[in-house]
Amino acid sequence: MIKKLLIANRGEIALRIVRACKQLGIQTVGVYSSADKDLMHLRFCDEAVCIGDAPSTQSYLSIPAILTAAEITGADAIHPGYGFLSENADFAEQVEEAGLTFVGPHPDHIRLMGNKVSAINAMKKAGVPTVPGSQGTITLHNAEEQARAIGFPLIIKAAAGGGGRGMRVVERFEELINQVQAAKTEAKNAFGDDTVYMERFLKNPRHVEVQVLGDGNGNALHLFDRDCSLQRRHQKVLEEAPAPGIADDIKQPILDACVRACEQIGYRGAGTFEFLYENEQFFFIEMNTRVQVEHPVTEMITGIDIIVEQLKIAAGYGLSYHQDEITIRGHAMECRINAEDPKTFMPCPGRIDNLFAPSGAGVRFDSHLYQGYSIPSYYDSMIGKLICHAQTRKQVVQKMRHALDELIIEGIKTNATLHRDVILQDEAFTEDAQNIHYLENHLLKNDCK
Repeated sequence: MIKKLLIANRGEIALRIVRACKQLGIQTVGVYSSADKDLMHLRFCDEAVCIGDAPSTQSYLSIPAILTAAEITGADAIHPGYGFLSENADFAEQVEEAGLTFVGPHPDHIRLMGNKVSAINAMKKAGVPTVPGSQGTITLHNAEEQARAIGFPLIIKAAAGGGGRGMRVVERFEELINQVQAAKTEAKNAFGDDTVYMERFLKNPRHVEVQVLGDGNGNALHLFDRDCSLQRRHQKVLEEAPAPGIADDIKQPILDACVRACEQIGYRGAGTFEFLYENEQFFFIEMNTRVQVEHPVTEMITGIDIIVEQLKIAAGYGLSYHQDEITIRGHAMECRINAEDPKTFMPCPGRIDNLFAPSGAGVRFDSHLYQGYSIPSYYDSMIGKLICHAQTRKQVVQKMRHALDELIIEGIKTNATLHRDVILQDEAFTEDAQNIHYLENHLLKNDCK
């Protein structure tokens, strides 16, 4: 069993991991930068270590600093959370080489899925449907030939990318070479790797995910699906589970295929398969080899604590459930609460002068905020996740409206009003899930008029 866990992260996910460790009787070590000495989770950790200055490159992204903190505190395991080093295969490898337990997949699987070209090839072998696209990587020499085979419109993507960087939509043949060069340059600057590939561009898809758990010994299961289609600049804003309006006979083969893929490679820990869904067809786009920000909606509909399961799997206890024991119970929705201006989306760090978190049956607020806390300017602007659960989607929407009415965060601007006054007042969204362009192309444009 894991005895002492170092949490290589900050904010709400760090607090979330502390709670799971307390449930299992595991001691915890919190790490923090010089800007983060007042983080809430540090009050509940058994030990805390400062690992560097405020910039993440000097603290949360510093592998030597984190491994040194583990060594001096006697930690025997490390949980990376999400973001920062969570999908860094070199970090996972160095953790294991140091004789520690990495709470996550094997480094080889992080590498396999971290490169989208190799991930797509692996999914093809496992029978997971993928978007029609290029054969291997794209160069300035083969781009035209590959594009003719795919057809227009197409999209260029960074193989090591994410968050929309290194991504270009190409409508006409004449634009191709310039856009390939631009995508390669952006990918190099953002990820240190200029490898790009091309896919058919799906114009109005939804973003649907499948949550999986694997024990590392060829056994795996799924925790059903989520819809994460409400996005701005490729960043998720609101998520829900299960994905609305998809028939079981369409969904089940994809759930089975994801489990089969995990079994074939011997996947260990929690992971998420991400798909574009259009015209009743699923197309694999990537796999995230970590816990997701939106994991609470899956927890709410299954009753399974995904962080606890990560820890059990890492400790060698395997899977706690059989597939036939897991059922969907109602519907859940999560609104990401960001410290940002809801009109301009500019970050809004500052001091929390007043805070009231909504509560009640089926209401959960995952956050590290407290009255008097000052949000630093160095890190991601997400400061909390408001999650609601009820028997039906309609009931969840109503409960979320009430929860947002109750949520009070004073001293800074947040996007809570975007959720309350725009998204959850839109009849088209509240009646049915919408595509990935809906928030930007419809709701935000209308809201600005």
